[in-house]
Amino acid sequence: MDFIVLDTTEISSQTIVLRLFLSTLLGGLLGWERESRRQQAGLRTHMVISVGACLLMLISIYIPQTFSQYPNVDPGRIAAQVESGIGFLGAGAIYRLGANTHGLTTAATIWAVAAVGLSVGVGMYEAAVVVTLLLLFVLSILDKVGKKFFVGGSFKTLKISFQSAKIETNKVFAILEKYKITTRNVNVVQSQNKHNAKIQLYVFVPDNLNLKNFYKDLNELKNVGQISLGQEF
Repeated sequence: MDFIVLDTTEISSQTIVLRLFLSTLLGGLLGWERESRRQQAGLRTHMVISVGACLLMLISIYIPQTFSQYPNVDPGRIAAQVESGIGFLGAGAIYRLGANTHGLTTAATIWAVAAVGLSVGVGMYEAAVVVTLLLLFVLSILDKVGKKFFVGGSFKTLKISFQSAKIETNKVFAILEKYKITTRNVNVVQSQNKHNAKIQLYVFVPDNLNLKNFYKDLNELKNVGQISLGQEF
């Protein structure tokens, strides 16, 4: 493909295809990182947001170029609404478990990936690629550095089976907070006969956890069966 297509400000078929594919790729890179951490908004969500924002930006540019007889057409108007509206989608990635709030990083990434899509749509390829690389650095490398120097611990899978269909989730979360264990993901499964239930949590466990006392508190819960704290999945 001719490099002139990269520099042109005219919206042609080649420009549209190039920008849509690039925005999908960049959104996919950020989505893959979120997907690898078992976040609710993962690969597909970030790709859809990025390519959707890119298309809306293309439309914003296409309208004043095609309908030049209307002097009040503003190509930045749709783009501004994209960033405003994406906040509602990002809010859906935020949830609260006990005293802990989760999903803030994913919500911020959703907002940022929309900006990446808009950048590609307007032809700012270098900015879009650089921001994507910076976001990947922040989300992956800095996350590992922060855990190593500021927080001692590791991610593990906590599985608790109950000999009842009723799970006292509030008490479970209270015990986790007592031992400074933060929760990233929760999955509750009921047996087919609905007489037993199991809760599986993806948690960050500090290195100084008193495992004996932790198991003791969990075993004091009503109808608790088996408890296992395994390695990160």
